[in-house]
Amino acid sequence: MNWKQLKQASLEDITGWAETQPWCRAMADCAQDAEWHSEGDVWTHTKMVLSQLLELEEWPSLEPHERTTLIFTALFHDVAKPLTTEVDSETGRVRSPRHAVKGEHVARSILRDVGCDLATREEIARLVRYHGRPAFLLERDEPAHEVVKLSWLVNNRLLYLFALADTRGRDTDAMTRPEENLYFWKLMAEENDCYDRPYPFATDHARLTFFRQQQPNLHYIPHDEFSCDVTLIAGLPGSGKDTWLLRNRPALPVISLDNIREEMGIQPTDNQGRVAQQARERCREFLRSGTSFAFNATNTMRLTRGRWLDLFADYNARIEVVYLEPAIETLLQQNRSRTDSVPESVIRSLAEKIEPPTWIECHSLKLV
Repeated sequence: MNWKQLKQASLEDITGWAETQPWCRAMADCAQDAEWHSEGDVWTHTKMVLSQLLELEEWPSLEPHERTTLIFTALFHDVAKPLTTEVDSETGRVRSPRHAVKGEHVARSILRDVGCDLATREEIARLVRYHGRPAFLLERDEPAHEVVKLSWLVNNRLLYLFALADTRGRDTDAMTRPEENLYFWKLMAEENDCYDRPYPFATDHARLTFFRQQQPNLHYIPHDEFSCDVTLIAGLPGSGKDTWLLRNRPALPVISLDNIREEMGIQPTDNQGRVAQQARERCREFLRSGTSFAFNATNTMRLTRGRWLDLFADYNARIEVVYLEPAIETLLQQNRSRTDSVPESVIRSLAEKIEPPTWIECHSLKLV
């Protein structure tokens, strides 16, 4: 089934499709800790969560897109447990550390393969990643900061509704955290005006400053006076980054890692230390002089991208991030037409690890 068919399918048909997939069979074979999940394996719990979605008081009033988002969040929220589950040799307890983080990547890959659109895919993938947060709100030093931050990554209302279904989708004897804890998430989000929308920061710079501060202040409004504008463009090889810049930012000088590699005679498979050093120095030259420019590299990993964004922020630049992701077959075709095409195996490997940018990284974000 493709995404168009899955969106229109009944819950019974969706679960039937899932049960034909290897990731689902792995879930059915994956045991869980009895204290938390006395109902049994991961797939049994997942089906219980799916059924609890339909029992939510709010379910009839949800829009079709919201229902689809919640159904596939439920389907994938524990999809990575088979990849992360371990048994403590001393206590015999079953643990699945960081299964939500890994689950984000697995969900993204599955949804990409069935043709899910980028915006919906990322909405579901991030809900999978953060699905457990509401239950732990009272353990946070700054609960308000937690709901504010998440409001720019997910819809807090959908996150709360999923948390209810997740809590109810297990044997009652295994519910070691009271459901009432989840209501604090809803109340905190409502109090901070971010239950069904992102928290309304005074300015884009106030938002980005909040996310970059070690001890953030929700009400701090920094002065909006930037040294220059920097456009960081991200996307897999062959995604059309050069073309997008030529069409949309033709006046900007461009620092391109591909061009620097060509100038220095360094292959993509060689050590990239000298390339990165040269690119960093060229960025600093523009930043020191207050010259706006574009930075063109793959930039698909959050950690790698973050090092460049940190540099731009240190010089008080206004940061725009543009992320391009055509359909994988389109991308592979465009890559094959390049003179410096990248091996298809490399592109597919990079695609499995992509982490598209979010609003917590920049002043302005475009997902193309």
